[in-house]
Amino acid sequence: MRDTQKPSVWQAFTQPAAWTMFFFGFASGLPFLLVAGTLAYWLREGGLQLRDITMIASAGMAYSFKFLWAPLVDRWRLPVLGRLGQRRGWLLLAMLAVMLGLLAMAGLTPQRLTVFVWVTVAVAVFGATLDIAVDAYRVEIAPPVAQGALVATYSLGYRLALIASGALALVLADHTVWPNVYRAMAALMLVPIATVLLAREPDVVRVRVQNFAEGLREGVVEPFADFFRRFGGALGLMILVFILSMKISDQAIVGGIIGPFYLDQGFSKTQIAAVTKVYGIWVGIAGAFLGGVAVARWGVRWPLLAGIVLGAASNLLYLALIGADGDTRLLTLVISGENLAQGFLGTTAVAYMSALVNQRYTATQYALFSSLIMLPGKVLGFFSGRIVETYQGYGSYFVLTAVVAVPAVLLFFWLYPRVKLAGEEADDFASRRP
Repeated sequence: MRDTQKPSVWQAFTQPAAWTMFFFGFASGLPFLLVAGTLAYWLREGGLQLRDITMIASAGMAYSFKFLWAPLVDRWRLPVLGRLGQRRGWLLLAMLAVMLGLLAMAGLTPQRLTVFVWVTVAVAVFGATLDIAVDAYRVEIAPPVAQGALVATYSLGYRLALIASGALALVLADHTVWPNVYRAMAALMLVPIATVLLAREPDVVRVRVQNFAEGLREGVVEPFADFFRRFGGALGLMILVFILSMKISDQAIVGGIIGPFYLDQGFSKTQIAAVTKVYGIWVGIAGAFLGGVAVARWGVRWPLLAGIVLGAASNLLYLALIGADGDTRLLTLVISGENLAQGFLGTTAVAYMSALVNQRYTATQYALFSSLIMLPGKVLGFFSGRIVETYQGYGSYFVLTAVVAVPAVLLFFWLYPRVKLAGEEADDFASRRP
């Protein structure tokens, strides 16, 4: 059983696991744009048609379905790499596969399109597998009260990887050919690989099964059955609804509506890139660290509520940009508030979901939660263009993205006395844990 004593903020951020998560976060973030946004530039310069580019760059959708093979990461100990342990074995396999996949993409180039596409899909799948393994490692390596710091350092590494695979890759592509860019990105994976070899394996007792049928039940059925046994059917469903609603405001803004909105308000692509893709990422990192400090200082619950409220309210800042006519100072102000709030919410939401996980099924249960939390906002974002056209303006949509967070706030107060999180002192909860 993990230690539940709350560490100081200093202890939370200086624990070895916190900076291990920085390098693991970098590894997780590196392939994401290289099979999606950045790849699209390479394909376009290669002369591909737009419809082909968007289809190939959709390989990143593999991240939305990672819960399907998460049981494999939870249950199957790799034959050779498994000597490192359940988590480190999968981490090393996924990192090596991503690095070799990027090198293969550089060697094939889009001129050998069919094979190139299959390799791109493979990189996306192993990138999603790396996400599964990193999340499971993080949940198991430290108690819930320390998760805020781990998420913050993970977010720092992840966002720096987005800068490397996005802005840096584009700059390099202006000075060398695209295959060299992808070779350089593959080389950046060497440091996280070395980190895996030096990191310690989480101290978790794992259940081993003797046959396929038992393995199928333990790996696929039991993670979900366990969740509802611990919390009960009705309460378990309400927890899942709460997870679905926590970040709906955040995800609704991330969708395809925001780019056209910026352009319609008179901002140039250079302004958008500088403020939202470079400056905004650093503000988001600051928000993630503030969330980590809040969780380390006050626990998971109240920082999460603050994150939900601030995240929803920050969407209303976009109302100030309507008619801004390219005012960079105003854009900077709005992005400062919005990214700070969303970074804070991201850390607290992850800490909350981590506290719900049973370590016997870490990868599977957390993969399910992290997939659910993205879904409603993505659906709302899918219909965002139609909403804007129907109500003849962006203002109504931004107000809607703030209002839809109200159910999450109400559910928070309803669940508060009914759900005890891992790491909290509660005798009645302890009796329900397996």
